[in-house]
Amino acid sequence: QVQLVESGGSLVQPGGSLRLSCAASGFSFSLNTMSWYRHSPGKERELVARISSTGLVINYADSVKGRFAISRDNAKNTLYLQMNSLKPEDTAVYYCYLNSRNLWGQGTQVTVSS
Repeated sequence: QVQLVESGGSLVQPGGSLRLSCAASGFSFSLNTMSWYRHSPGKERELVARISSTGLVINYADSVKGRFAISRDNAKNTLYLQMNSLKPEDTAVYYCYLNSRNLWGQGTQVTVSS
């Protein structure tokens, strides 16, 4: 069974940091491009970052460049999103996405508030 399970979301103060994880199973993780998206009420779902299978090609949304870092550990079948200098506008549900199968995880809530 192909599965994506996110974790690491929490309530954090502005300027704080969080690391999200996405545990993948049921497919060849190391051969697949993976992405992080986010969705907040009243806004369209937004691509946050994308990473190629080898990790050599990475793309970020302009809104997170310089603050967020996507990475992967193919030995552990895990995708990460390191989020630094968090802002209230980063508040959203963050989703892990498997591009090749149009598969979403269940999401993890990130709330940035004082």
